[in-house]
Amino acid sequence: MLKSRVGYSLKEEGMEAGFDLAKETTKGLNHVKLNLLFTSCKSDIKKIVKGIREITETPVIGCTSNGGIMVPDGYITSKNGYAGMMSLDDEKLVVGVACKEGGKEPRAIGRKVAIEAVENAGSSRAPAYFYMVASPKEEEAYLAGIQDVIGRVPMFGGSAADDDVSGDWKIICNDKILDNGVAVAFFYTDNEIETSFTGAYKETNNMGIITEVKNHRTLVSIDGISALKKYAQWCNVSPSSLKGINLLKASVTKPLGVKDPIGHMTVIRHPMFGNDNGTRSANDDTITLGNKATEKTAIIQLQASINDLVNAAGDTIKELRKKIYTDPAAYILFYDGARRMVLDGEIEEVYRQVLKETKGVPFMMAFTFGEYGYDDHSANICGGLMLSFTTIGKD
Repeated sequence: MLKSRVGYSLKEEGMEAGFDLAKETTKGLNHVKLNLLFTSCKSDIKKIVKGIREITETPVIGCTSNGGIMVPDGYITSKNGYAGMMSLDDEKLVVGVACKEGGKEPRAIGRKVAIEAVENAGSSRAPAYFYMVASPKEEEAYLAGIQDVIGRVPMFGGSAADDDVSGDWKIICNDKILDNGVAVAFFYTDNEIETSFTGAYKETNNMGIITEVKNHRTLVSIDGISALKKYAQWCNVSPSSLKGINLLKASVTKPLGVKDPIGHMTVIRHPMFGNDNGTRSANDDTITLGNKATEKTAIIQLQASINDLVNAAGDTIKELRKKIYTDPAAYILFYDGARRMVLDGEIEEVYRQVLKETKGVPFMMAFTFGEYGYDDHSANICGGLMLSFTTIGKD
């Protein structure tokens, strides 16, 4: 039977924080197989891991979170750092953890990390499920490489984040702390695992065909019109108001989305930066997206009110509970960091709804700069401004 425990620390001294985390999360557990660790980018992560190692040698995997974390005791944050951990305990559970630094061939790196994770699990077959964490940028390529090795095994996860999109994020994998790369945990288990992957946005009638993309993530034009101009028309604002990082927060309530091939899920493409090269050419008024876009496919402007965004976490957990037939033992929740920043004043209401819907089951929520998952028979997909909520059953 799977059990989980959650702990957190606001201690500034890393060794003490890690020691306290491991002492709390492993209390009363005899077969811990994995520790999911999420920290502030301001924390001394190496010392936190060292403190954890004073208590347990069980694999540790995770990343830095945007602004805080959420646990049953509340929304945890501090300007001096914070750390939270969830330990998973099950005598029959087998987990293989591996990581690789980023490089010029991310798909090949994905293959290597998958092979190593299988080997570290002492197995020769694909896992039942897997968790992935990566630095923002190459997520799709890492995922493709992993699936080259194990096939379309269902997954969940999110990209490492920092507090201000400055690139100060970190990936945590045992004793390695990576600025750039990918880490995975492969789950070999008969326990039921279910994921809900959603943006919880409503579609508008504003849509068009992507007519030019550069470097996978720069949206140049929609219907032959400069992408930022087209988006500004849909939102009834001026393109100048969306230049630079202004677009990041402005688009949280009005993002873009693409449908998966079978139309069961709309995956969010977060407009991140409004670009203007000042040349009055076709390269002006482009949009840097948080994930990959493809030419000759449809893109839709979506929308949600602040109230919709607040309610989405509780509603998604409620839907997730309907999917699982056994009793949940843990909730592992990845919530987009840009949504958190926009909802900063409402985050306590988000917490109240999450606490209500998890019904006493331990949970850990990290705030990421990209989310991964699948839903309703879709393929595994990377998106932004989304919720990747996973529950693991006791049996």
